[in-house]
Amino acid sequence: MRKLSIGILRLFGWKVDKHSPKGVNKCVVIMGPHTSNWDFIIGRLAFLAYGVKGKYLIKSELFFFPLGWFLRKTGGIPVDRSGKSNLTETAVRHFEENDSMYMVFTPEGTRSYNPNWKKGFYYIAQKAQVPIYIGYMDYEKKIGGFHGLFEPTGDIEKDIQDIKNILKQYKGRFPEKGIDGK
Repeated sequence: MRKLSIGILRLFGWKVDKHSPKGVNKCVVIMGPHTSNWDFIIGRLAFLAYGVKGKYLIKSELFFFPLGWFLRKTGGIPVDRSGKSNLTETAVRHFEENDSMYMVFTPEGTRSYNPNWKKGFYYIAQKAQVPIYIGYMDYEKKIGGFHGLFEPTGDIEKDIQDIKNILKQYKGRFPEKGIDGK
């Protein structure tokens, strides 16, 4: 699947960054900027090219046949978002139950510009005691991959701003919907 994924990406003019989380079995990956539904397809192909099985949380209402089968095959983990469950605990449980887990988040929470990022990825990484890696997609240069490891300081507001500052250098498919809305 790796060679096929690389071939498909090349067909579309994309490259995969050579940097990858070496020797890491479990981590939270935050991807940005997230401005298009194409992000999922290109990102999924890139993860396959790396040989990484990315997982992502998605509302359980979407797990009906045949979509549910597809979502599971692509790494989807159904979660109850009704307010009766704790998403952080659910995610941490998945980390505990798996020897290898790359859980992917788009902290913007939408494909539109959103200055107020969701913070769940941060709490999940802390509680599961796993590192945070910053992933990116740059439509302007047609390259995506892992920017690098992010070391949280404990100051969530500062850390999120630092992550935004890193991701600002990359352009989403629709730049006006990106990290700084420009």
